[in-house]
Amino acid sequence: MRTILWPVSLPGLQTKSYLNMELAVISGKGGTGKSSVTAAFATLGEKLVVADCDVDAANLYLLFNPEHDSEQVYIGGHKAVVDHSLCTVCGICESYCRFDAIKEVEGKIIISETSCDGCFFCSRICPTDAITMVRSDKSRMYSGSFRNGMMVYGRLAPGEENSGKLVSMVRDEAKRVAADKGMRTILLDGPPGIGCPVISTVTGVDRIVIVTEPTMSGLADLKRVHEVARKFTSSAGVIINKADLNEAMADRIEGWCGAQGITMLGRLPFDRRVTDSMVAGRSVVEMYPDSEISKSINKIWNNLIVNGKE
Repeated sequence: MRTILWPVSLPGLQTKSYLNMELAVISGKGGTGKSSVTAAFATLGEKLVVADCDVDAANLYLLFNPEHDSEQVYIGGHKAVVDHSLCTVCGICESYCRFDAIKEVEGKIIISETSCDGCFFCSRICPTDAITMVRSDKSRMYSGSFRNGMMVYGRLAPGEENSGKLVSMVRDEAKRVAADKGMRTILLDGPPGIGCPVISTVTGVDRIVIVTEPTMSGLADLKRVHEVARKFTSSAGVIINKADLNEAMADRIEGWCGAQGITMLGRLPFDRRVTDSMVAGRSVVEMYPDSEISKSINKIWNNLIVNGKE
């Protein structure tokens, strides 16, 4: 197991000449079905690298159960640790901690790992040098093989920081694996929202797929995430998942996309077999290839990858 410190230098990966496509699937909010769509794409593709960039809550590995070839330690920050033999319980650190991570408990100074932001301030103001900063080494990155290719994913430990940096590390590893294995497609399952890990996911990709749902919040969050996505690529398209649950709102979303010049990739129906497939450890296109939703996903994938259309 290797320990990786940020920044990571991977010589020779500055160019993507060996790739046909690096495709990111994102959403403006959680619960739209983004990872279900990504899983279906992953099982339709041949010899591709899947990278789960939702490092705060990675879940594709639960579905694909990859055989790990490597495990790497990610160190993205530091945590404060108290040496009680030196601490006089003066309370200075507690009074200055902006993150409310330091408390006096039963006559001892206790620092919460999940609340500590790793700012170093307490260690610098401690009059007895009782506080030291240690590297946070609980986060991991894994890579290995699954039934349709290779998979790379990161798991950020609870309370750990720098998720965007871990996403960049996952993407670099995916490029290295693709180059080593001669795989020409990288499929990224991005996190929801518009934060730093999303930006790390979409930077430099060839295409972005945004998955939304036919609700008011779905439209509002679609607008926000598209505002981010368009700063990185003009090649972004939208999938409306569970579109038949609210056809009027689906029409409204499609109308907004048309007015903005955004490609509508397709609509997917609500189908309980998606959940049934996940429970069985498969994607819906694997378990129910003849279903309406599987045919729709297959058509979208072919337009994106096989025919090179948006």
